[in-house]
Amino acid sequence: MEQFFTHSLMFWHLNHNHREMPWKGEKNAYRIWLSEIILQQTRVEQGLAYYYRFIHQYPTVLDLANANDQDVFKLWEGLGYYNRCKNLLHAARTIVSNHGGVFPSTYEEIIRLKGVGPYTAAAISSFAFQLPYAVVDGNVFRVLSRYFNINTAIDSTKGKEIFLSLAEKVLDKKDPGLYNQAIMDLGATICKPFLANCFNCPLQKKCQAFAKGTVQNLPIKEKRLQKKIRMFNYFIFDYKGAYYVQQRIAKDIWENLFEYYLIESSDQVNWDVENIQACLSGQLGIKTAVVTSISPLLKQQLTHQQIKARFIQIQLTQKPTSLKKENWYTFKDVQKLPFPKIILQWIEQTTGI
Repeated sequence: MEQFFTHSLMFWHLNHNHREMPWKGEKNAYRIWLSEIILQQTRVEQGLAYYYRFIHQYPTVLDLANANDQDVFKLWEGLGYYNRCKNLLHAARTIVSNHGGVFPSTYEEIIRLKGVGPYTAAAISSFAFQLPYAVVDGNVFRVLSRYFNINTAIDSTKGKEIFLSLAEKVLDKKDPGLYNQAIMDLGATICKPFLANCFNCPLQKKCQAFAKGTVQNLPIKEKRLQKKIRMFNYFIFDYKGAYYVQQRIAKDIWENLFEYYLIESSDQVNWDVENIQACLSGQLGIKTAVVTSISPLLKQQLTHQQIKARFIQIQLTQKPTSLKKENWYTFKDVQKLPFPKIILQWIEQTTGI
């Protein structure tokens, strides 16, 4: 299973990954470090222009170290989180004073630089120097948690230990830089937080979350319950009067109650027929389906969070193999199941279900 993971990921990266980034394949440690610091807490689309401006204005670490502070801060203006800029200058000057202006080439030296954590150190070490260190960021957490169906919270001490150990275990030691780029790209383009494109994923064959229908539930975060507003998108699949219903088994709200197929999103989605069909095709392999209705937004206020839900009714021509066959219920059986209040509210407002 682990060997399949690494082999399939690398094959996909070399043959099918077309994600373009200006620093992909870059071996210059200074440029890699610069891109990683800029992209901390910044979207790629926003950070790209800053990256180009910085390497134009300060083409080497020595140029950056010798720069006037205010000039550098002016160039950074608009990126926010100015401690990153302070740390950038501090680290550049450390490299000049302690390493003769040559970017350090060991993980131990790199991680001692101001503002460089384990992820950034692993990225620079593997991309620039081909050292066998696995990057572990949000994309990696998501891919690993889904493929191995790990329910341990990624932000817990135990979870961090598990995922770091696993990331190092599946790392391609012969080409760690290429592997690290591959797993991050897969998480960014295929195994996405929302609307994962499972049917185009090279790992789908042995992905445990896909097999168990838990893709949308992973990864788990301990602090999830602190979210103030959560967006629930329910898909009501109807195949000849049989409805797909699943039980909530995670340590979360409404544990042990039942619900329709759920996709939780970080923001409100403007659903239409086109993006619904794209979602069904990419995530569940459903190629033919009829969208019969899209409900208005319903709300339920809980003690520490608000749930906003939308219900999308789908008429199927066949039962998709991606949905558990034991989770299909007749209308009569559905009526016997315990549902959360917001689903009951929708049921009461809807005829025929």
